[in-house]
Amino acid sequence: MYEILQKVNSPADVKKLNASELELLAAEIREALFNRLTQKGGHFGPNFGTVEAEIALHYVFLSPQDKIVFDVSHQSYAHKIITGRKNGYIDSAKLNENSGYTNPDESEHDFFNVGHTSTSISLASGLAKARDLAHEKENIIAFIGDGSLSGGEALEALNYAGSELRSNFIVIVNDNEMSIAENHGGIYKNLEALRLSNGNANPNFFKALGFDYLYEPNGNDIQSLIQTFQKVKDIDHPVVVHIHTLKGKGYPFAEENKEAWHWCAPFDRASGKPTVDWGDGESYESITANYLLEKAKKDPKLLVITPAMPASVGLSPAIRQALGSQYADVGIAEEQAIAMASGAAKRGAKPVVVTNATFLQRTYDQMAQDTAINNNPIAVILNYSSFNTLTDVTHLGIYINSIYGNIPNVRVLAPTNKAEYLSMVEYAIEQQDHPTIVLIPGNGVIEDSRAADSDYAQVRFKTEQAGEKVAIIALGDFFQRGESLAKTIQEKLHFVPTLINPRFASDIDTQTLDNLKKNHSLIITLEDGIIDGGFGSKVATYLADSPLRVKVYGLEKKFYDRYNPEELLQSLGITSEGIAESIAGI
Repeated sequence: MYEILQKVNSPADVKKLNASELELLAAEIREALFNRLTQKGGHFGPNFGTVEAEIALHYVFLSPQDKIVFDVSHQSYAHKIITGRKNGYIDSAKLNENSGYTNPDESEHDFFNVGHTSTSISLASGLAKARDLAHEKENIIAFIGDGSLSGGEALEALNYAGSELRSNFIVIVNDNEMSIAENHGGIYKNLEALRLSNGNANPNFFKALGFDYLYEPNGNDIQSLIQTFQKVKDIDHPVVVHIHTLKGKGYPFAEENKEAWHWCAPFDRASGKPTVDWGDGESYESITANYLLEKAKKDPKLLVITPAMPASVGLSPAIRQALGSQYADVGIAEEQAIAMASGAAKRGAKPVVVTNATFLQRTYDQMAQDTAINNNPIAVILNYSSFNTLTDVTHLGIYINSIYGNIPNVRVLAPTNKAEYLSMVEYAIEQQDHPTIVLIPGNGVIEDSRAADSDYAQVRFKTEQAGEKVAIIALGDFFQRGESLAKTIQEKLHFVPTLINPRFASDIDTQTLDNLKKNHSLIITLEDGIIDGGFGSKVATYLADSPLRVKVYGLEKKFYDRYNPEELLQSLGITSEGIAESIAGI
C-alpha cells in the first residue's frame, strides 16, 4: 500500500511522476484520507473532491515560493499529504499530529491558520500587493469553493482584485455545485450558466469585475487540470479559473448524499455508518428543528434564517422544504443573515437566525449597528458555544458572551436544561424588546423537574437553593457543575451554600447580588466562556466595593487548540474538589 505516496515527501516529488503515477497517487491519497477519516472524522466531501486539483497545483506551481491560500482550508488534506505531512494520514498512531486546517506552524507551505469561510481571496490579495511592492514575481493563488463565494469578504476581495491589481493573481473557483448544504444566491446561478455553456455564458460575473476567465469542466481529471493551470502560471493579470468537481468523489455514499458527508464522524467504510455512539436520546438539534417547524405551522410571521448552516439546528432537507417561504438560506453570509433579520423584525416578522457560535463572530457590526442601535427584536439561536463541543482553534465558540454580552440592548440567555431552553427560544421569538441570543447547552439534553419561567423581560437570577456563606452562580451548561460543587461543599465543608441559576449571560441582577451581602462572604461564578468581559467579571465589578469576595471561574483569554475539555478544566482548577478545597476555612 502507498507505493507511490511513500516516495512523495514534498511537491518536488510530485513533479517527477508520470501521468499514470499521478493517477495512482490520487488513488493512494484517497486511501490515506479514508484511513484518517474513518478513525478520526473530519471534512470528507470537500477533500475527496479536490484530490486531483491539489495534485495538479503542486505539479504545475512551485510551493512555497508560489503561494496557495486555501479558503476555509477544510479542503487542504491532499495538499497537506503532498507537503510532507502524510504520516498524519497513513500512520494511525499519528493522526493527531495535524490539524484539520492549514497551519503555518506545521509547514512552510501553509500561510494562514484559518477555518472560516470567504477569506482566501482577501488574504491572497494582500500577499499579491506585498509581492508587488517588493518587485517579486511569484504566483499567488486563492483556492475557494464549497459555497464560499457568497460571503461578503469574498465579494469585497473580488471587487478589489479584479479591477485594482495589475499583476499575477489566480483565483481557482472549485465549483462542486454545493455549499455545506445546497447553494443559494445569484452568483451560483451564474456559475450554473457558465457550466452549462462551457464557460461562455454572458453575463460572466468574474469578467464583469475585471478578471480574465477560464473554465475547466474536468475538475477531477489531473491532466486536464495540469494543462489549464499551465495556461495561467506566471500570468501578468488577475484571472479566475473555474473548475467543475464532484464533491465526495471516490465514495458512493458521499457522492450521493453530499450534504450529510460534508463533514463526518469516524465511520465504517463498508456501511458508511458512524462508529461512535451518539446515544439514542434527544438532541438539541432535533428539539430545535421540531420546535421551529411546529411554530411555523402556527405562526405565519415566523421566519427562519440561516447563513448556510441549517444542520446547526437539525434543519434537514425535508424540514426546510416544509418551512417553505418561512425559510431563507442566505448562503455563507452571516452579515446578511443578521441585517436581514433586523429588517424583517422592523416590518413585523418574527425572525430567528440559526448558526454556529463561531460564525456569529463575523457579524459584530451588524449586531451592533444594524440591530442593537435600532433595538430590533431578532432571535438568534447558537449551537456549539460550549468549551467541550468544537475544540479546533478556528471554530471555538467560547468568546460569544464576551463579544455580544457587551453590546447595549443585546440580551444573551443561557439555559440549563431542555425546558428552560424551549421557554427561552419561545420568549426570544415572541418578545419585542431586544435582540436576543439563546445559547444551546453543550452538555447534552437534560430533563429537569423544576418549572421554567416563560418571561425573561426583566433580569432576574433564579435561586435554586438558599444557603449561607458561599453563593455559587453557575451559568448555562455550567449549572450542573454548580450543583456538583454545592453538593461537594455540603459534604466536605458541612454547610449549605446558595446555588443560583443566573439565566442571563449578558446582564446581572443587582437586587439578588445585594441580598447576598446579608449572610454570604464569598461568591463563586462558573461560566462556559472566557472570563475577560464575561459574566463573572460583571458580577465582580459590581461587587468591587462591597465586603463580598468574588472568585471567577472560566476560561482564559487565549486561543485554545485541539484540547481535551476535561483536562483543560483540571488545569484551570474548575473542579468541585479543587474549588471546595480552595475555600476551606471560609
